[in-house]
Amino acid sequence: MMTMSYIKVPGDIEKRSFEIIEEELGDKAKKFSESEMPIVKRIIHTSADFEYADLIEFQNNAIESGLKALEKGCKIYCDTNMIVNGLSKPALSKYNCSAYCLVSDKEVIEEAKKEGLTRSIVGMRKAGKDPETKIFILGNAPTALYQLKEMIENGEIEKPALVIGVPVGFVGAAESKEEFKKLGIPYITINGRKGGSTIGVAILHGIIYQIYKREGFHA
Repeated sequence: MMTMSYIKVPGDIEKRSFEIIEEELGDKAKKFSESEMPIVKRIIHTSADFEYADLIEFQNNAIESGLKALEKGCKIYCDTNMIVNGLSKPALSKYNCSAYCLVSDKEVIEEAKKEGLTRSIVGMRKAGKDPETKIFILGNAPTALYQLKEMIENGEIEKPALVIGVPVGFVGAAESKEEFKKLGIPYITINGRKGGSTIGVAILHGIIYQIYKREGFHA
């Protein structure tokens, strides 16, 4: 019986995947900076969708601002537990960072029901009151991104070090991402309807692993 030959070592699989991505991006890769490219490759590696190279947008020194916040140690608010669970715990703890989500918080659930609002809105309100929360990853709820925008505009919270705004969907996703650009803060987004929790995770990992590289470690 013929035995199929395939790559079995995890590190080799990832290495070859990134090589293929870079090859297939071709000249399109030239439009990205040295710090942007690892993020783009991780998104494509996660999704197998090269269209993300056309949809991603980096604003207002987003990567460097995010790197500084991570190196200092901070809290990261996520609009889904899927994002929290997907983030590398060893990588976050190495820099005294932590990720959390409040959509399942008892108080948030009760208040959302009482006010007739989404848990994403109420969770964002609560997270915004925590001064240690410097990074926001929003991959699911446009309402969370809208709420964060309102809080920043109204001076209810300090401007975040980084917002990864990548909600996915047909109702409000593209619009909320476009509206948020008007704030002029460090921001990474995926234009249009695409995005999601896994994309948010890929972006954050693409940033934090650059700290590893600076320090001579491997992700």
